[in-house]
Amino acid sequence: MPEGSDSTALAPGQLLARGVARHLAGMGFACIEEFVPERGLRLDVLALGPGGEFWVVECKSSRADYASDRKWQNYLGWGDRFFWAVDAAFPADILPGECGLILADAYDAEVVRMGPETRLAGARRSALTRRFARQAALRLQTMRDPAARLMP
Repeated sequence: MPEGSDSTALAPGQLLARGVARHLAGMGFACIEEFVPERGLRLDVLALGPGGEFWVVECKSSRADYASDRKWQNYLGWGDRFFWAVDAAFPADILPGECGLILADAYDAEVVRMGPETRLAGARRSALTRRFARQAALRLQTMRDPAARLMP
């Protein structure tokens, strides 16, 4: 079995992210999990759509996980739409209603509520697209050649 394919090795939020990424891939999106748009921020899922749109998805595995998140509003400026992804047992009524909502598990997801669209500025979209491409390429390179991450 390939490394990372065993669900027991992943944290609950990572399992949600995997289900979200699988679902969005079926909608034509390319996803990067744990994407860092700038120092101090980490997006659970950044999805690039077929039309160049970016969706930010923040995965919450429990009420405590949501309550402890003090940075989520800083993520709004990094996508054209923002979504919460939770499992069916999560108390979704505590989430802000002005955000999108995705119900997910480790294997798939469903967009329950579309997040409102707030288009990124052109300069930010261009820079984010380059960062997305670079990070995706680097991840692929180090997956194919783990020693590459050790090179200067």
